[in-house]
Amino acid sequence: MIKLLVFAAVSLFFIYVSRKSLFRFRSHGFYRFFAWESILALALLNASHWQENPFSPYHLISWLLLFISVFLVIHGVRLLQVIGKPNEKRPDDELLAFEKTTCLVTVGAYKYIRHPLYSSLLFLAWGAFLKDLSLPGLVLASIASLFLFFTARSDESECLRHFGNEYQTYMKKTKMFVPFVI
Repeated sequence: MIKLLVFAAVSLFFIYVSRKSLFRFRSHGFYRFFAWESILALALLNASHWQENPFSPYHLISWLLLFISVFLVIHGVRLLQVIGKPNEKRPDDELLAFEKTTCLVTVGAYKYIRHPLYSSLLFLAWGAFLKDLSLPGLVLASIASLFLFFTARSDESECLRHFGNEYQTYMKKTKMFVPFVI
């Protein structure tokens, strides 16, 4: 019952944050909402297993993925704020404030991957899954990954509209989620 209440409360927060995107089917925020929901369900599903056998191989890999996730989100948001120079006057209403960048960020993690923040969520999902391997967990991690792929593709369309050829050139030089891989 507690997990259900936590899921409902956090989902209300996600709905609030995503409110401008939820009715814009093609916006990246629409897909991101469902990725967040899947990751939340996965984290709650495996919550009781996070402290079991903390030094088992799966848990060590999980902790590494979770550490990378935290690093990427802090690093990525910071670069968007400092180098991306967000501007509230940017007309994309469904974007969060720090996403309304006016300059394309191509340094730090962005030098190697286009979507460090979505990569962070991918690492979070798979890190949470590795806490307790199960079929429901695998399904939730896979759903989150699929929605994050759709999120990234939609975000790329938005960036192409805003940054044009500069973003298209950037796409050719970088991977989507994992440096040198994908």
